[in-house]
Amino acid sequence: MSLEEKRNLTLDEKMKMKKKLRNKLSFAGVLIALGVVYGDIGTSPLYVMKTIIEQNGGLNTISTDFILGIVSLIFWTLTIVTSVKYVIIALRADNNGEGGIFALYTLVRKRGKWLIIPAMIGGATFLADGMMTPAVTVTTAIEELKGMEIFHRVPITSQNQVIIITVLILSFLFFIQKFGTELIGKAFGPIMMFWFGFLGLMGLYNLSFDWTFLRALNPYYAIKLLMSPQNIHGLFILGSIFLATTGAEALYSDMGHVGRGNIYGSWPFVKVMLLLNYLGQAVWIERFRNDASFQAMSGMNPFFQSIPEPLRIAAVLLATAAAIIASQALISGSYTLVSEATKLKIFPRLKTFYPTNFKGQLYIPTVNNILWIACIFIVFFFKTSARMSGVYGLEITITMLMTTILLYQWLLSRKSLSKIISTLIVSFFFFIEIIFFITNSTKFMNGAYITMSIAFVLICIMFIWLYGDYLKDNNSFRRHYVSLLAFKKQLHDLQEDDTMPLYTENLVYLTKVRDGYKVRKNIIYSILDKRPKRARIYWFVTVNVTDEPYTSAYSVETFGTDYMVNVQLYLGFRIDQKVNVFLRQIVNDMMINGELKPQPQRYTTIPDRQVGDFSFVLIKEVLSPETQENWFNKFVVGTRLKLQKFISPANWFGLSYSDVVEERVPLTIGRLPVERFKLTRVDKTEADDLEIEKEIDINDDDNE
Repeated sequence: MSLEEKRNLTLDEKMKMKKKLRNKLSFAGVLIALGVVYGDIGTSPLYVMKTIIEQNGGLNTISTDFILGIVSLIFWTLTIVTSVKYVIIALRADNNGEGGIFALYTLVRKRGKWLIIPAMIGGATFLADGMMTPAVTVTTAIEELKGMEIFHRVPITSQNQVIIITVLILSFLFFIQKFGTELIGKAFGPIMMFWFGFLGLMGLYNLSFDWTFLRALNPYYAIKLLMSPQNIHGLFILGSIFLATTGAEALYSDMGHVGRGNIYGSWPFVKVMLLLNYLGQAVWIERFRNDASFQAMSGMNPFFQSIPEPLRIAAVLLATAAAIIASQALISGSYTLVSEATKLKIFPRLKTFYPTNFKGQLYIPTVNNILWIACIFIVFFFKTSARMSGVYGLEITITMLMTTILLYQWLLSRKSLSKIISTLIVSFFFFIEIIFFITNSTKFMNGAYITMSIAFVLICIMFIWLYGDYLKDNNSFRRHYVSLLAFKKQLHDLQEDDTMPLYTENLVYLTKVRDGYKVRKNIIYSILDKRPKRARIYWFVTVNVTDEPYTSAYSVETFGTDYMVNVQLYLGFRIDQKVNVFLRQIVNDMMINGELKPQPQRYTTIPDRQVGDFSFVLIKEVLSPETQENWFNKFVVGTRLKLQKFISPANWFGLSYSDVVEERVPLTIGRLPVERFKLTRVDKTEADDLEIEKEIDINDDDNE
């Protein structure tokens, strides 16, 4: 397609073209997907079989049917939860190429206001899970180096050394996030391709000793294990089986980073390699489960023991690299999730960077730092991978349940399936995931309360941000918008009034100008009432972020004046929003075009300077003590306003070194205050008759 043809495309046609390109399958895209998406689910073989055997009492407690049942449960869990639910169904529910629970909510929110509840719960638990995944995967890999001889010496001899190395690796991982997932994917993709190939080859090697273990794919063995007396945990063994599919949600949430087509193209390869490795571990366990040396081994891991001795050290190093990469899926997915939550106005707006030319690949420093701190805390708190894996998985089961609720609404909205079929499909997934949730709930008292507490705090923040915004938007003052045109004459008279001191040459308000040139009433109140602000030009600036990386354009509306300007900035997502710099260019352009009068400066360090000074007014709302509202609503709004203190619009819009004025505006929610008392004027004689408990003198040190 020629450049001219691209220019003539409609907006809808351009969006469809972008979506098609994003979902296009390519080898490079598959390589990036392997590096970004599959880290979590791809490292599950490191600890799944080990955890199940340890929790069932060790090698001497299991039988052939028990081993077959484990692999059968893993295979069908991967098939039902990951392949069918996420790859076949969920990946179709994309919001302009973006995936994840908030993108899904955006597609179905018109079907009911209550749907925000499962969206918030699922989002919070997904973020909490992202704090556990890096800790458990990296610790598991590093622990295998403990006591291992490398180049005729044993470098790691204690668990404290394991913890220190794990912390250093995690710190490095979170540091490199700022360079973007494209760079990370290119670096990690080949490693993960080699890792999955290694998993498959080791699985085939061990499976070759007993090909009859392929019968584990029969669901009969899964059902038999659940009812077997050898399974001392009964149905609750599914809590450990679930660890094999904990990265499934990342396939959906990371869709915006790599594209749907590349996940379709890579998942079959990944699943086959994983299955081969689980089968290989099962065969090894069957061969050596009666070996006394393995039965007595502390922390015995079937994954590493099933690898031939000459390859053991290389396998540990490769597993360590894969464990590092495993954390990436949850980290990048967390960025996407927070970005979506911000757009839905259920999370504070955080500074976001776009390291590449692809908008889906982003970096949020605040989220990155919080995840890093939480991961380090988890490593120091739990200390061993056994304790971590014992509490891992509860949060993600909740996320999956919430996703299923929203997927049901999406299927109903599509109308491509009947309501009965949609209900049957979703009921099946819901039933499976309820079982997983119940079996994982036992992990709460073992330590999962740590991450669940973090999830609860995140839910509270989302609720406060959402409900607080609702209360603010429904108060009598804020909900009113006024047209700039209605105050055109007053602004003209104020601008021409020489009896008023000149506040500034250019007075700027960063605000969204709505249809009909409407702005919030408190902006006009700031100009005319709070303190009349005489200026040469009143600027009302809206910053619009485009889907293109380097868009830099603007439009202006002067309302037929030379003292009122509505500016619409259109900036690409990779352009720094330096509003003060852009405004000076716009002023110069408009002066050259004769739209604005020059502003010659008598005192200046710049020769022939024709542009005056700028003052940016940021309106800060403060909860009025006169608010007539119940304590809970006052608490919510007050907390939301406190959270806003951590967000600096001046830094966001590049105004750190500009003249910025913060104005406090009283915010009254609910009912307007009722005037209960009225002062009565008295003369001096009557005043002397009044009993005064204590005179108040602000200069008297005795006053409290």
